[in-house]
Amino acid sequence: MYKIRMGIPQMQELWESLEKKYKEQTATKNELKLFKLLVSCFSKLSNDPRYPGLCTHDIEALTKRYGQKVWESYLENHKPAAGRIFWVYGPDKNDITIIGIEPHPNDKKDAYQKITLSSKPEAQVETEGEIKKSLQK
Repeated sequence: MYKIRMGIPQMQELWESLEKKYKEQTATKNELKLFKLLVSCFSKLSNDPRYPGLCTHDIEALTKRYGQKVWESYLENHKPAAGRIFWVYGPDKNDITIIGIEPHPNDKKDAYQKITLSSKPEAQVETEGEIKKSLQK
């Protein structure tokens, strides 16, 4: 099982804002829809990044730009400008970091150049005790 982390600063700010509005019941209809889509997607992604409904695939143009393999997964299908998330493995071994959320890019040659990508957070340093616990599992 993977731990889902948010890229910084854009994705972390977006997620914290959506989560706060959801808890305070102040989210707009569109924010609520996005929050629910993300929760569902993150649940599937954390259990199995290759879950068939996510239609996960790598994006070569973003991989070149980001410096490591960037994956795209679907938030929804069969809708105009359906949402997509962009993610990478890391920074830690069992982490997936969400680095972007966008409507589906059009098929133009430079479509992926317009996508804003967040940075990965720092790796979490494990203490000696945490390392021993994980080795005992």
